[in-house]
Amino acid sequence: MSELPISTVVGLAAFLVGIVFGATAQRTNFCTMGALSDIVFMGDWNRFRAWMLAVAVGVLATQAMDAAGLITIGKSIYLAGAIAWAGAVLGGLMFGFGMTLAGGCGNKTLVRIGGGNLKSVMTFMIVGLFAYMTLKGLIGLARVQLEAVANVPVAGIAANQGIPALLAAMGLPKDIAQWGATLAVGLGLLVFCFKDHEFRSSPRDIIGGLIIGLMVPAGWWVTGVLGNDEFDPTPLSSFTFVAPIGDTLQYLMTFSGSTINFGIAAVGGVIAGSFLSSITSKSFHIEAFSDAPDMLRHMLGAALMGTGGVLAMGCTIGQGLTGMSTLSLTSLIALASILFGGVWGLKYMEEGSVGGALKAVFARG
Repeated sequence: MSELPISTVVGLAAFLVGIVFGATAQRTNFCTMGALSDIVFMGDWNRFRAWMLAVAVGVLATQAMDAAGLITIGKSIYLAGAIAWAGAVLGGLMFGFGMTLAGGCGNKTLVRIGGGNLKSVMTFMIVGLFAYMTLKGLIGLARVQLEAVANVPVAGIAANQGIPALLAAMGLPKDIAQWGATLAVGLGLLVFCFKDHEFRSSPRDIIGGLIIGLMVPAGWWVTGVLGNDEFDPTPLSSFTFVAPIGDTLQYLMTFSGSTINFGIAAVGGVIAGSFLSSITSKSFHIEAFSDAPDMLRHMLGAALMGTGGVLAMGCTIGQGLTGMSTLSLTSLIALASILFGGVWGLKYMEEGSVGGALKAVFARG
């Protein structure tokens, strides 16, 4: 193993962790859009609590790894740089709205591909196309201009844009700031999840939340520990799916001139894990578009997801789990925006108009 290039070692490990992620998401029906749909249309909070359990596990484990010196989360993209609030809000709204049109977030798209869904294959390609357009292509210039105008720098004020660092900048001792914020978020979410009897009685949701949550620190370990090569260190990262879908498309097209990374390998692993799970559970089946409007709805949703996911620097997994595990302020803003956008999109499916859906969202109170 030591004779293999570090990128190959990280790629193999990421693929294996991705298999666990994909199989778990397929078997437990772990899905952010589905969780919001359950709440909006049925008043069922179980899948949302499973997601919040995953957030809690990710936060507690990631912060413990950082405190123990295994990783330095300040090096991650979620804490480095300025507070990208405008991209988080706009991109989060776009991604949340788009995932309702496309039938699921980036994670669900990969899981559905593994289960035989042809609609998700097209969604995958359009998400990847628009992600790359927003990163380096036609939309990239607008993204850079938005960041230049709206980003709020923290350099000289705090060590980074993490909530613990911002609290430390206000005068709290560093350790107290880190563990105070960690326990407030992590334990608070655990109480929110397990105070509900229905959730406590749902082993599927509990297991799904626990395993998916553990995949976040597993990703940090793969890149931050296994990939910590003295001469060619791997960038610290964990699970996220929008930009990596774009990277995967480029990798497939330019294989001989490309190097695999954690994100590309994880994308492949999630699809493989979902495929294996769907085959063993005999749930694999081919599904195609029902009509032209269904196809157009998925295309529009995928375009919004690809663009919004890059603007927000992550998706429901990238910001909602991985970013939140770093306690990044931008991630918190992005998560709130994705949730609002998702509810807005679900109401749009009911109301049939963007304005009417927005009124319906606020009418819920």
